[in-house]
Amino acid sequence: MTQTVMATALANQLLTLEEFYNYDDGSDIRYELVDGELIAMPTESPANCTVARRLFAQLLKLIPIEWLSYKEIMLEVSGRRAKVRIPDMMILGEECYAAIKDQSRGIITQDMPSPLIAIEVVSTGRVNESRDYRYKRSEYAVRGIAEYWIVDPSQRKFTVLTLVEGFYEEVIYGLDDTFRSGIFPELEVKISDILNV
Repeated sequence: MTQTVMATALANQLLTLEEFYNYDDGSDIRYELVDGELIAMPTESPANCTVARRLFAQLLKLIPIEWLSYKEIMLEVSGRRAKVRIPDMMILGEECYAAIKDQSRGIITQDMPSPLIAIEVVSTGRVNESRDYRYKRSEYAVRGIAEYWIVDPSQRKFTVLTLVEGFYEEVIYGLDDTFRSGIFPELEVKISDILNV
């Protein structure tokens, strides 16, 4: 069986975590694993990439660079079956970074400390919006991620979800607002600096 045929056969069945981590279809496509199913991550629009880079640049002013992840670290979350997300950005924190720094691949497993903050930049489209606003919200809360930021360029808003007793409390910021993280109060983000594309 050729590698392409084998990859297609694997893509059409439900995968375990081990099969997912070993999966390689020879392409540069990034996949998340959702209840055992491979889900190809769409490419981002240039405007969304600009928004993400602006936020990343703001974070670099106060957060150690080794604590920052930009679409390269996988995060195991709870689901009916095996589930792995690749957040657009994460602030790992000291404990999480210490747990993964000697790995050959960036994977935060269920038995490792959670990142401090997960960040998603919403792509347009109902499926993408539902994934970021609904599904990831509950997955990241169960994972114990203290803050979840949803940056929405098309709606020009910045939603901050703070974990309180196992559930997220939501605050929405508009273009005229300035946001301070509860985890990093010295970090001040002027929303218009991020979302004015």
